[in-house]
Amino acid sequence: MKKDMANRYENNKQDEYAYFLVKEDKPLLEFLLETVTHESHTKIKATLRGRGIKVDGKTVSQFDYPLKPGMKVAVSKRKRDGMQLKSRYVRLVYEDRYLVVIEKNVGILSMAAGHSSLNVKNVLNDYFHKSRQRCTAHVVHRLDRDTSGLMVYAKDMETEQILEHNWHDIVYDRRYVAVVSGEMEDDSGTITSWLKDNKAYITYSSPVDNGGKYAVTHFRTLARTTEHSLVEYSLETGRKNQIRVHSADMGHPVCGDVKYGNGDDPLHRLCLHAYVLCFRHPVTGERMEFETPIPATFKRLF
Repeated sequence: MKKDMANRYENNKQDEYAYFLVKEDKPLLEFLLETVTHESHTKIKATLRGRGIKVDGKTVSQFDYPLKPGMKVAVSKRKRDGMQLKSRYVRLVYEDRYLVVIEKNVGILSMAAGHSSLNVKNVLNDYFHKSRQRCTAHVVHRLDRDTSGLMVYAKDMETEQILEHNWHDIVYDRRYVAVVSGEMEDDSGTITSWLKDNKAYITYSSPVDNGGKYAVTHFRTLARTTEHSLVEYSLETGRKNQIRVHSADMGHPVCGDVKYGNGDDPLHRLCLHAYVLCFRHPVTGERMEFETPIPATFKRLF
């Protein structure tokens, strides 16, 4: 299946990019504004934000990305639909014919559950319909309703199947940032345990095998005060409630966590944000690297 889809991509990507050779050290945006003279500054910036720029084959959206002589810059010539996704809960970060990457706000489900119609899948399907795309959003992974951050959705079942069955091979960097209660003692470390849900959907952690799933979380303290710490988490395994439970295991639960927390709620939200998502494109094999800023409300505490 993957080979067939790769061929389908190759047959449709001819002349999709214009190529430019870098001759001197220069930030990417400055180079583009000087080189791509047939496009407006607004269009060039939109192409860069929309990840329509590649440097030596790697998609780049960083405005000040440093260019060196000999590098090759590719600029997408694809005309983008004027329809924009407009939602207070969902921001479109990247889109191609196979998938979308979005940034989810707090307060919205990843997909339908019960009678709730407020979910990312429905928002995307409405956007696809209004922009006259014949596709459907397919859920690949999930974030809790009150967790914000980056997610990827497939636009067809073939792409969804590749992502689902090869997730751990395709995704090579997935990081979260959280405000946790109290002052972290360690600058970095690793937490391991077995996680198992009970009938009330509470995840319990055990240092020995309790019949659950083994979970590994790496952490790094980014900032701290005597009251709170800003911590980056890197997942080696992707278990349900893994970060929230492991944070509580350390004695520093995620702030605003009503299920595993200690009542510390400085920002009146679950202070957990998925801010880095890097994976190889399931069809093209291209390295796709996305990073959102750490929420400003998190940083203000420090």
